[in-house]
Amino acid sequence: MTISHRTIGAGGQKVLVLHDWFGTSAGWGQFLDHLDRDTFGYAFLDYRGYGERRDVDGEFTLAEIASDALALADRLGWDEFSVVGHSMGGKAAQRVLAEAPQRVRKLVGVTPVPASAFPLEGGMDDLFHGAPEHAANRRAILDLVTGNRACGRWLDAMTARSVAGSRPEAMGAYLRDWSTQDFAAKVAGSTLPVKVFVGEHDPALSAEVMRGTWLAHYPQAELEVLTNSGHYPMHEVPVAFATALEAFLRD
Repeated sequence: MTISHRTIGAGGQKVLVLHDWFGTSAGWGQFLDHLDRDTFGYAFLDYRGYGERRDVDGEFTLAEIASDALALADRLGWDEFSVVGHSMGGKAAQRVLAEAPQRVRKLVGVTPVPASAFPLEGGMDDLFHGAPEHAANRRAILDLVTGNRACGRWLDAMTARSVAGSRPEAMGAYLRDWSTQDFAAKVAGSTLPVKVFVGEHDPALSAEVMRGTWLAHYPQAELEVLTNSGHYPMHEVPVAFATALEAFLRD
């Protein structure tokens, strides 16, 4: 099976990048323009049901993402690599670590879902579970997690790309998995170098949430709060985010 992905850079420090619930391998905005392509070699994976793999069937689970990610690393000849995951991709990145701890050099969570269960409470449950079938729900979520600060043109464009880039049944299945799975015991205590980025205007995956989850699970984890950003630093503060990310990844 072909595992569709995008590569940027040919440097010796390899980095596997996992996208969010709304995104694809192409959904990283201007952030991509600022990456150090001489030092790093990045591979951006599309999940089954998303992007260039929109028509690929599967179980649509985090375990499947991790399996495909490791298969991609094998195909690229990467014995060791860092893993960067955004939001849902942050939980999938931890699943990669759980499955192949000896291969992961560094781990980065970007406004990431924790390895523990992340139940959606109150009105959030209906809002999120309605998103696969309703574009208006997706737009409302994007507005919420960026702190109700983004312009309508950006919200409309991100919503349209999300609808075009994902199958509703895949999106629904991934939601059920990332909100309910709890494999924290498999990664807790890992002394791997870990960096967690959150946006100061993200009300859901906040610094407080990270201190109770990611920082509790990883003794060596460090947290950075990105100013003037919400849930999408790659779009909201691309230069600052690329600079901070590579400062951590660089040997």
